[in-house]
This record gives sequence, structure tokens and C-alpha cells, in this order.
Amino acid sequence: MTPTPRWRKRPPGSNWGDFGPDDQCGRLNLLTPEKVLQGVAEVREGRSFCLSLPLDLPGGDYHALNRAPPRLRAVQGKKGYVYNYRADPARTDVWCDDTALLSTQRSTQWDALCHVGSAFDAQGGGRAELVYYNGYRAGTDIPDPDAQTGAVSARALGIENMAARSVQGRGVMIDLYPLCGRERVLVGYDALMRCCDAEGVVVETGDMVCLHTGLAAALLPLGPDPDRETLENSHAVLDGRDPRLLRWIEESGLIVLAADNFAVEAVPARADPAATVAEPLHEHCIFKLGIHLGELWHLSELNAWLKAHRRTRFLLTAPPLRLPGAAGSPVTPVATV
Repeated sequence: MTPTPRWRKRPPGSNWGDFGPDDQCGRLNLLTPEKVLQGVAEVREGRSFCLSLPLDLPGGDYHALNRAPPRLRAVQGKKGYVYNYRADPARTDVWCDDTALLSTQRSTQWDALCHVGSAFDAQGGGRAELVYYNGYRAGTDIPDPDAQTGAVSARALGIENMAARSVQGRGVMIDLYPLCGRERVLVGYDALMRCCDAEGVVVETGDMVCLHTGLAAALLPLGPDPDRETLENSHAVLDGRDPRLLRWIEESGLIVLAADNFAVEAVPARADPAATVAEPLHEHCIFKLGIHLGELWHLSELNAWLKAHRRTRFLLTAPPLRLPGAAGSPVTPVATV
């Protein structure tokens, strides 16, 4: 691999440069017209499933991440909502126009490739610097927040790059619930393969993989005040410290990985005194391979339908907001079967 001007040494197991020196889409480059047609071929019933939670759920400031529920306000104060032309009694029009303040990585979401970087010696000179996928750099490509306003906007790897690829193709469901139930189980490679074998799941290059644990469905009835036990100590998560699992993600050819839990992987990760990475699956997927992660997707209804019809594949349509420079985005994924 010929080094690019941005980096001389790439992380072990990464694909930096494989899709070009200035690539910002990572494994989404494998979402080809052929993969879109494979997804379309899974549509036999014409039935669609909304895979998003309401964006005000989970309730509260979960996990102390300061990702508050969205707040809606009328534009121009009260004048911009339930407004008619009072100055002209002959006019019957009534208008509602609002504005939203929301966290881009709250509730059902995508992580952008600028969401996770690493301290890595990309120049091979023995000095680590803060870099992101394909060697993009902190401070220049992903600048610090404005010192006075806190304003942020990534110049590279923002979520708009994902949106421009449309994110429509073949989805594949892997159901972890029969193996784990409501227990918080760290799922490694062996357990994941047992789940795949039990349902006849096959993941091929260019597929978009969804992991069903049942957590999102458990959160729905809890409304604005979920209990801490359900939030933090229930349902399956991937074991990001399992090297065989990380190798499978790399070798399977999957292009995105979404789950109906928090973070897809266990956070905090399984204890390892020698570990230097807090969230190893995030680093492996986002930083090394350019694989977007989806969190808190609502998959239970779709999963139940697929199981009842002995299917594991579907057409998935899941573009994020085309919000330039954002590190993540709310998403309303749609599955069609």
C-alpha cells in the first residue's frame, strides 16, 4: 500500500487508502448498485417497518452523556405557531413552524466517521498524534470547538458523506435474544456464530448487519423515566475485546453495524489490564475500517416478522440527516420486506 501524504503508516488491520487517498466513506464504498438490487430483491410483501424509537426516548439524561431529549420551540416566538393572518379576517390560513434543539447522537442514531479517532503514530516517526479514519487529523480536519461559542464542524468525515451515499441496500438480521434473553451478556465470536447458525444467517460483502437484543423494545414502555437497571444492566452487547469477533467484522465485508442497544459493544469494555482502548469495537470499526455504527434502533417488530416468515434479509433504507460537519445523526431507518 502506497502511503498517502496524510499518513505514512496505517493502523494494523485497517483499510486506510484502499478506497483512495481522500476517501471519507470507508466501507460504504462496497454499497454498489448490485448490492442495492440485492436489497430490492428481498421485497416480496411490500410491507415496511419503522426502525426508529421516538427521538425523546430513552427518557432522561441517560448514561450521563448530556444528550438531552429534543426540545421544540416555535419560530419567532408565539407568532410562528398556530398563526393565522389576524390582520386580514378574510384569510383562513393557519401556520405552524418550529425549530428543534437536539443531540445528534441521541436515541436512534448513526455515528459519523469523525466520531472516533485515536492517538496513533501515522507518520511513523515515533510520535503519536490524534488522527481519524484514513489519516484525517484533529485540529485541522476535525478542529477543536470554538473557544467562545463552542461551535463545532468537522471539515472531513462528517455525517454528510454518509448521507450522500443514500444508505440503501440489503439488511441482514442477527437475533441475539434467543441466546441471551434479558441478561446483559457479552457476546463474542463463538456466541455470535451460534446465533447465526441457529437462524441460517449468512453475511456477505456489502451487507448491512443489524443485531437484535430486545433492549429498544424494553425501553419503549418505560417512557420518560426508565430505570437504571434496564438502561445499564440488561440485554446483550458485543464483546469488543474479542479479537476473533473483530476479525470477523473485518473479514465478513459488512459495511455498517447497527444494534438496538447502547453503543453496540459493552461500555465499559471487559476488563483487561493491558488494554489501551476504552471502546475497542468503536476504534476497530470507525477508526480502522470506516464502518458506521448505528445505536438504539427499534428492531423487535421487524425481527419477529422475519422469524415468523423464516427470513433474515430485507431491504434497508437508512440515510442520516445531510448535516455538514456533524459527528452523528438521528435516523429513521425503514425496512421493507
